[in-house]
This record gives sequence, C-alpha cells and structure tokens, in this order.
Amino acid sequence: MSAPAAHHTLAHAVPALLDRHGPARSVQRLRGGTKKGVYRLTLTDTTVIAYLWHESEDYWSATGQSTDPADPFSHDSGPDLFTAAHHALTDLGVRVPHLYALDTSATHHPGTLAVVEDIPGPTLEEHLHHDPGAMLHVLDRLGQSLRTMHDHTAPTFGKVAHVQGGGTPASPSCHHLVLQRALADLDEAALRDPRVSQHHQRLTHTLHTLASRITPRAEHVLIHGELGPDHVLVDTDGAPALIDIEGLMFFDVEWEHAFLRLRFGHHHPRLDTRPLDGARTDLYALAMHLSLVAGPLRLLDGDFPDRDTMLDIAEHNLHAALATTD
Repeated sequence: MSAPAAHHTLAHAVPALLDRHGPARSVQRLRGGTKKGVYRLTLTDTTVIAYLWHESEDYWSATGQSTDPADPFSHDSGPDLFTAAHHALTDLGVRVPHLYALDTSATHHPGTLAVVEDIPGPTLEEHLHHDPGAMLHVLDRLGQSLRTMHDHTAPTFGKVAHVQGGGTPASPSCHHLVLQRALADLDEAALRDPRVSQHHQRLTHTLHTLASRITPRAEHVLIHGELGPDHVLVDTDGAPALIDIEGLMFFDVEWEHAFLRLRFGHHHPRLDTRPLDGARTDLYALAMHLSLVAGPLRLLDGDFPDRDTMLDIAEHNLHAALATTD
C-alpha cells in the first residue's frame, strides 16, 4: 500500500474505530517501525497513535525469519502478541500506552489496526542525549518497572502468548537456543562480510566454550527483550512507558541485561534487577552482538529505507563481536 493511500485510509478508519466523526485532521507516519506501521493521527480534540500490521509495513516479511510460536525469537509481530504483552504488563502495573481499540477484522482497514494513547514528546533516548541529569529519576522508575517484570517468573520459557496458552519451547534451555541462534547468525554474517568469515572458526570455538560453562536453570523471568531507550516514552508525570512490546517473553534475565547494557551504557547500573550468572552473561553478550550484525544486514536485503542506521548498527556490533575472547 502506498503512503498516500495508507494515510487516506487511516484518516477515515481510526475515527470510525473510535466511533468518532472523521476524518482525522492529519496523519503522520513516525520514524522506525520495521515490523508494523506506527502513525500519529490528529483528531478533532486529541491525538492518538495507530499501529498497523500489514505485509506492506513489515520489512522483515521477506527475510525468512522463523514463524514458529515455540521459538521465542521467531517473528515477533502481530496483534495477538501485542495484546498478550499489553495485558501482562498492565496487570503488573508496568506503564504502557493505553489501548483504546483493536480491529482484527479488516473492517476499517486492510490488515489489523490498534489505536493507543499518544504519549507525546521525545523518547527516553532523546531525553538522555539532551539532558541526562534530568532523566535520572526516570531511569530509576524504569529500573523499578524492570524489577517488577523480573520478579514475575515461569518454569518454562517463550513468548508470553505461547506460555500462557500452555505451549512448550522448542529447545531444551534458553542458553541452548541462544547458542544455536548465535551459530546461525555467525554463519549468515560470514556470508555477507569477509571480516566475519576470517574469524568464523575462532568465534565458533568461543561460542561453544562459553556455552559449556553454563549450568541448568529452572526459573525464567518476564523480559521485554529489546528494551533500548528508544523503546521508552516518558509521560507528563515522568513515568517511563514501554513500547514495541510484542517480543515480551519469559527467558533468562541475562538476555535482557545484555541488551540493556548495550543500549544504556553507563546508565545500566540504575537498571539492575537481580544477580546475574557470569557464564550466561558472557555467552549472551557475544550472541547479542552477532544477532545485531546478521539481523541488520539481512534487513538490508530488502527495501528498508533507513539503510545508514542499519549499517551503523551492524558495524558497531561487528567490532564488538570480533573483540570477544573466551
């Protein structure tokens, strides 16, 4: 669907879904959103955000990602994952944008449409860039939200919707799954970048060595999975609100902190939640870097528009992965 067509359809669909007279005064596609379209709409007396799940909005749809619901790292997009995650976080008292309406029938728009609260203003990432000192209290509140999530446990692991539906994981353990995924990412990255190919054998050995040091675990915590400061909004009361929540899962807490440490840098200590296992932390850090090399390069096989950003992500994580030793 072309951008003008999407804007025109949303301008009528969103007010209709909210039982308001329309059309919307304006429709703006927001930056980001590789798996769903994210739009801000100005209505007669307020603004709202529309999430649109449609194949034309999903840049990952042609990359061959797994769609197995038993795989926590399978394609994490869609209304079922969103609503399960939204309900789970809301029940725990973790701030997320309020859900106003959901249409899975394609009555109002091709694809699936959710309308949520608009929390205006910069993301936490932008706030930290311009005035980090003013955001310390927000980071502390975010840390409390994470502690609430990480205190919520399950005996098995997987995406929230899958676990709550009684599903079981396809792998025997979190670290076994991470190892297999990291080896696949390493193979894929080596095909796309000769620098990875040159170090393929060494990195393979490092992954297996790090994994061999991990002992079994029977408890898994609720994690966001990709919680960077760009996935946190700050409301008018200074409360952090989590977005891009479809990947919410029960998993090893170290996976969450590998991403938090990568994205929050020296602010990460404010987000500490529970003691971490050093062996898992080492494996997951390398696996995270390899994922953030292979994933962006895979995305660039398609027509994703913000190519420089993806190349920067891949380059940064490539250097970090190559610097890893066992």
